[in-house]
Amino acid sequence: MDLLQSRLLRAIPLALLRILVVTVLPETAQHNYDSAGKLLNQYDFIIIGGGSAGCVLAARLSEVPAWKVLLLEAGGKPPPESHIPGLNQLLLRGDADWNFFTEPETSAFQGFTGKRIPYPRGFAIGGSSVINSMFHVRGNRRDYDNWANMGNPGWDYNSVEPYFKKMEDYRGETTPETAAFHGFGGPLVVENKKWQTPVVGGFIKAGEQLGYKRVDPSDPDQIGFSVVDFTVKNGIRWSTAEAYIKPNVHRPNLHVVLNAHVTRIIFDNNKRAVGVRFQHQKKMKSVYARREVLLSAGAIGSPHVLMLSGLGPAKHLLSHGVAPMVDLPGVGQNLNDHPYLTGLAWTTRPNSSFNILETAHPNVLYDYLFNKDGRLSGTISIEGYAWPFSEEGDPYWPEVQIGFTPFTVGNDFGLITQYILGLDTKFYHNYFQSLGQREGFSIGPFLCRPKSRGTVTLASSNPYDAPTIDANFFDHPDDIRAFVRGMKFSLKLASMPALRDEFEAKFHDRILPGCENYKPLSDEYLECYARTLTGTTYHPSGTCKMGPISDKYSVVDYMLKVHRVKGLRVVDASIMPVVTTGNTNAPTIMIAEKAADMIKSDWGVPMPFYHT
Repeated sequence: MDLLQSRLLRAIPLALLRILVVTVLPETAQHNYDSAGKLLNQYDFIIIGGGSAGCVLAARLSEVPAWKVLLLEAGGKPPPESHIPGLNQLLLRGDADWNFFTEPETSAFQGFTGKRIPYPRGFAIGGSSVINSMFHVRGNRRDYDNWANMGNPGWDYNSVEPYFKKMEDYRGETTPETAAFHGFGGPLVVENKKWQTPVVGGFIKAGEQLGYKRVDPSDPDQIGFSVVDFTVKNGIRWSTAEAYIKPNVHRPNLHVVLNAHVTRIIFDNNKRAVGVRFQHQKKMKSVYARREVLLSAGAIGSPHVLMLSGLGPAKHLLSHGVAPMVDLPGVGQNLNDHPYLTGLAWTTRPNSSFNILETAHPNVLYDYLFNKDGRLSGTISIEGYAWPFSEEGDPYWPEVQIGFTPFTVGNDFGLITQYILGLDTKFYHNYFQSLGQREGFSIGPFLCRPKSRGTVTLASSNPYDAPTIDANFFDHPDDIRAFVRGMKFSLKLASMPALRDEFEAKFHDRILPGCENYKPLSDEYLECYARTLTGTTYHPSGTCKMGPISDKYSVVDYMLKVHRVKGLRVVDASIMPVVTTGNTNAPTIMIAEKAADMIKSDWGVPMPFYHT
């Protein structure tokens, strides 16, 4: 199937689906809060990027009635289908996605078209929380203690945990022990996945057969198996737009402007950020900040805006005709991400797993639209997670996170998954075609703490050209060794009686094209497999690294203030010195919650004390 056919197969039913969704769920169209007609010349705070972090900042800072806050978002309203959790697969590479791609690689992506992968980032109010799979994972306490040990006081786990609780309204099942991990009454609703396939029970039981307990996904010590928690409220995706912006848009001191593409930050002669230049409705506009400019454009967008504004590696900026104002070598460096393997597949007995194409069945649609129940009430993606003991280093700091998906990449004949993942058509059909319509599951690792680092750099000085993204997966030799260990764990897990016998799990043992010269399932074969079929978990971070100024490649200090300029902070996943051991949406929201309090404190607003 060629690219044009794939787009047509998505576009036509998607248009009809949007009409249906808006008709049956009219609340999905209620995002009419664009304040472009009331735009002021000056605000106390200007926030660039209305994503997972920017929405939080806008809501929290506008709690101070005397402050005027402007939120600029390059995208528009969330598409109607984004509100239905089970349609998450349709959002990637759609019109709420920036539609970035990585650069081709020689050491990875060998099974993908052009040896590169799609790199989705949210392009709507709510950002990536509008198009992600909604998983809510905080990470390991050691992640945050490590941040603090890298020269970032106040970012240890005990210091950040109150903000995880502050943001959360947990509505899942708890025990007296696990209730202590959660927050209740916050803006962000987090629920258990209600509709589950039978085979995920086999996954949990297989973990028990390996000696692991069932854990809460928010347990800071992680080790164990869990069914996913996710950001859904009564069957509706609960993005940061829903949680933080929609309830507060009535505030007279909060203005939100959509379809506002920021081209650069304006500085005065003292290197103080004093405003923002952006395009809106085909006109260039400028607004000015009395107090601060806050950059929350994400791990791809934030370094891009900084470089366009003259902050970044001086030689690189000059090579693209951008006059460097401050030589900051770390801008766009230190790209962290979690490589993830989706290809290891097993078939199972009937009525045990999931068929992607059945999401269009009238009974499934009816069950969701009228009862907010059934398979569309939860994400069509990973259903269970595991954090096994690390085989090297601290055993309680997992080197891999295992994802359990209750279908295979071949389940839908490539109608959806091949296009979303960007797999080469010939390769896909050669290896996966025999799995079409067959029930099964996939188990695969993602690498929690990769040592390889990618980059985000300018493609040109044109602010409308996408930046150049080099993921650089498996560049460090330790990464592939850890990843292969994760693959072996996945294979061992699927061989447990709970899956092998109770669900008749049979490994898809077809030899992977390109790996014919290696003994099947040997370390060499698994390495070849990983370099062929590993993509991303969509967790870019680290490109505006937080650290002391003595760290040449740090961009912001522990207060998230950009080094060597004034009036500018970065607040999003890009400030992570090292990516967390888990999905990054919850940590990104935490970063914004903590940043809002730091900003308030800096400007003399009394802060409450949050109990841990």
